[in-house]
Amino acid sequence: MRKEKIRLDYNNMLSSRVGDKGITPEEFAAFDAELTAAALRMEEKKANMGFRSLPTRAPEVTEDIIATAKAIQADFDTFVVLGIGGSALGPLCVQTALNHLRYNELKEGRKLPRIYVEDNVDPERMLALMDVLDLSKTCFNVISKSGTTSETMSQFMVVADALKKAGLDIGKHVVITTDKVKGNLLKIAREYGNKTFVIPDDIGGRFSELTPVGLLAAAVAGIDVKALLEGAAYMEELCSGTDYKTNMAYMDGALQYIAYKKGANVSVMMPYADSLKYFADWYAQLWAESLGRNNGYGKGINVGQTPVKALGVTDQHSQIQLYVEGPYDKVITVIGVDDYRGDVVIPNSFPEIDDIVFLAGHTLGELTKTEQFATCYALNRAGRMNKTITLPEVNEFTLGQLLQLFLIETAYFGELCGVYPFDQPGVEEGKNATYALFGRKGYEAKRAEMEAAPKADAAYIL
Repeated sequence: MRKEKIRLDYNNMLSSRVGDKGITPEEFAAFDAELTAAALRMEEKKANMGFRSLPTRAPEVTEDIIATAKAIQADFDTFVVLGIGGSALGPLCVQTALNHLRYNELKEGRKLPRIYVEDNVDPERMLALMDVLDLSKTCFNVISKSGTTSETMSQFMVVADALKKAGLDIGKHVVITTDKVKGNLLKIAREYGNKTFVIPDDIGGRFSELTPVGLLAAAVAGIDVKALLEGAAYMEELCSGTDYKTNMAYMDGALQYIAYKKGANVSVMMPYADSLKYFADWYAQLWAESLGRNNGYGKGINVGQTPVKALGVTDQHSQIQLYVEGPYDKVITVIGVDDYRGDVVIPNSFPEIDDIVFLAGHTLGELTKTEQFATCYALNRAGRMNKTITLPEVNEFTLGQLLQLFLIETAYFGELCGVYPFDQPGVEEGKNATYALFGRKGYEAKRAEMEAAPKADAAYIL
């Protein structure tokens, strides 16, 4: 197995680097018993955390995914994911991280299907999608564990109607990823003969990228899903110990937790690689939906850090001003890359202009990494906590590590806060309200409750 290990550098979280706003040795000592106890509880609960065993537990499913992907590649030129939340952000993260940044637009060099991930129900978006599809050459992957997700099922209903009107076989053009034994999508699959994949019972949506939810789209786009799983398995191996000081996921979680207890309520994820831009989106859902709770520490206390996504160097020109001179309420996690998969030499195009000639002869990769270093330096000078995770290169093996790292870290942070990070009760109220307003059976009481709610006062509408 390759050992292209990702690295965590947390020097800039410490008071020795950023001053009294950083974490002191005394604070580490004060939290030691709490951090150790949470790590031991994680070990006790590990068997019930389905995502921990995902990288190695179902090789036959991986082979089925690869075989299905090859069949799709042979028959179709476009693959569309219909999903929302973890069913979309995971596939989008992996696709954009590992494939050409203009993958769909390549006219030469791309022999595999275009990939679209449709994660919203804006009508203009659906109309735009249908404008660029040849339905006869398009395969859709509908992903919903319950088969009742309003957004995904409405998308599917539009697509199914279009396929029927075009005289195309829904069974051939749609792959269904859903629950093993129940739900509306299974009923549809039985009627139309669709190929189906199972979302394991012990895996929630935002933890599901390494299931068929994410792996099928990746395999269709030519990504080595076995290497992705190998990377996740390697990180699982690295994080198997109960000593938080030597366990990368636990240490990163411990840093986040101590910072949070010191008042850092915002967690900024800032990759310095466009390929990892949507990793920050994936992280934002994982962190927010898993940890935002009103019952932390076993009490009715609202807990959770607010995740913010940023992109280096782009957001040095939009957000860094706030991070350097705004409130001391943030932890910035920078993601860097040792070796970019390609580079561009900056030519000496304007030798007569002294203010830019210094750039000539350097590369864009050098410039990106230099700006990353400069950002961390500026944060240090301002006394702002920051840490860096570095990938030797962005590839399947290192991305698998990165995904598994944050899955484990999220569970550990939840353990520290005393919350259950694998459901999303706060999301359900909005879902139920939507069902009620659309007249779904069984939600009559909720509709009546909503209709009885106070109406907007015109005095406060401008």
